[in-house]
Amino acid sequence: MALMTEPSEQVPTDDQLAAAYDVVSAHLERTPVVPLRLTGIAGPVLAKLETMQPTGSFKVRGALAACAAYAAEGARIVTASAGNHGLGIAYAATRLDVPATVVVPETASPAKVAALRGFDVDLRQIGQSYDEAESAALDLARADGRFVSAYNDPHVIAGQATLARELLEQVEPATVLVPVGGGGLAAGTARVLAGRAGWHIIGVEAARSPVVSSAMAAGRVIPVDVGDTIADGLAGNIETGSVTPALLAATNTPVCGAPEPAIRSAVAQLATEAGLVVEGSGAVGVAALREGLVTNDGDAESPGVTVVLLTGRNIATGLFCELLAE
Repeated sequence: MALMTEPSEQVPTDDQLAAAYDVVSAHLERTPVVPLRLTGIAGPVLAKLETMQPTGSFKVRGALAACAAYAAEGARIVTASAGNHGLGIAYAATRLDVPATVVVPETASPAKVAALRGFDVDLRQIGQSYDEAESAALDLARADGRFVSAYNDPHVIAGQATLARELLEQVEPATVLVPVGGGGLAAGTARVLAGRAGWHIIGVEAARSPVVSSAMAAGRVIPVDVGDTIADGLAGNIETGSVTPALLAATNTPVCGAPEPAIRSAVAQLATEAGLVVEGSGAVGVAALREGLVTNDGDAESPGVTVVLLTGRNIATGLFCELLAE
């Protein structure tokens, strides 16, 4: 596998990891890890419930770390989001009293847009895709503000890495299935867990948006045709020069793609069998297990325990009912 150049300023340092943990632990409760028993999936499987975050998603971790780090600059925070990162920024900016503008596509989940309207931020809906919203946000930031990427920012990655630090204190070494969109959570998880005895990290994309895996295979970020997927938080191309594929390549973190029917079934199964409301982006790890893309048989170093990161609950009511009906 070709190894991409790593922009050193985008790789979180030990000091940034420590600062992120301090601010996240000051504002958020540690999310629980619970047994997950689902028909057709061999155990033992555990689930870390990021669905219990105050914004309904793990993204609030990186948002808090970034807003705290950039608050001293006095600049307006500007970001683009399919929804959850925007919610995280809105929550963090409100808690830390930092001005923020959040740009989401006009096609963003109605549930996420409605939640965003509950915060005192400048919310703008621009474009028909995440790519178009991100382009608009970058233009706004150049005019007035500091752009905070949902994935390509050292403080955001450091904030997402706090999830992995919690896992070190909650479970024994395991295989961790991490949803991958821009790759911030997977990169943060690898930054903390890669190289530790018994720990294995596997990224899971939506098969219809194989952006990070394509970049890893090519050795550089390349444009990818993105199809329709209910895992809207994982869909969309990433910035040229994004550090996340390089970090995953450097830590030998494999990334697989969950097919759309399996993602849809995983959302329904988590609801009906485990009583958990999980959006498509958060259910891709379960989808990968359902499809046999990942096994949890273990090896000489790993006990065979799998931890699935259920990363968000913000799914539109109509879509959720549709999936349950299927």
